[in-house]
Amino acid sequence: MSGHSKWSSIKHKKALTDAKKGQQFTKMAREITLAAREGGGSPDGNYRLRLAMEKARDVNMPQENVKRAIQRGTGELGGAALEELRFEGYGPHGVAIIVDTLTDNRNRTSGDIRNLFSRAGGNLGTTGSVAWMFTRQGQIVVDAGARDPDEIGLEAIELGASDARVDGKTVEVDTDPPKLEAVQQGLKKKGYKIESAEVTMNASQLIPLNETTAPSILKLLDALEEHDDVQSVYSNMDVPAAVMERISERV
Repeated sequence: MSGHSKWSSIKHKKALTDAKKGQQFTKMAREITLAAREGGGSPDGNYRLRLAMEKARDVNMPQENVKRAIQRGTGELGGAALEELRFEGYGPHGVAIIVDTLTDNRNRTSGDIRNLFSRAGGNLGTTGSVAWMFTRQGQIVVDAGARDPDEIGLEAIELGASDARVDGKTVEVDTDPPKLEAVQQGLKKKGYKIESAEVTMNASQLIPLNETTAPSILKLLDALEEHDDVQSVYSNMDVPAAVMERISERV
């Protein structure tokens, strides 16, 4: 798992204020709407929608909100047209960043994202400027608990995963995107606790950071993720789990 994915996992475990929950519900609703628009309103035949609905359940998003988001996607309810935009650039210490957004105002979002990069000492690049070092992959994060994490990794590979890494009590499983659901369900059937499952972007070239250099990039990543139009942020920072935990205690 990239350092950024680990950071996101840590942050999501922290208590959310009502305002943060509301913002998270809005982002979830947008993802559900887009998934329903592209693949239909039935989760049975739409894996992207199933993943989005699982995430919504994980944060206790009201079922009525989920239903309305699906109806907006299928056209049963009106709403502003949403457009997917991707931004690429570099943050502090040369960390490559990809930002995926859903917006109803291209100019507003473009200006906001550019300003966030600039204030952090980074800069936006052109399309493809950093995407070349990222690969679209399925990623499953398993909490090993009292189980043997190495054994979980081996079982994940037997189920069809392409790679598995152990980071403390966390097992990070990579899959080809089409195999994500099968591996996820296989691990669930074995009784393992799945912290998250998603299609993400993994970097082939990582930038190692430490307790001194990591905070500045984490501040930018947090600012990006807190923007209302931002759905996902990917980076190639690499920070040890123990360092990440210590930093999280101070913010």
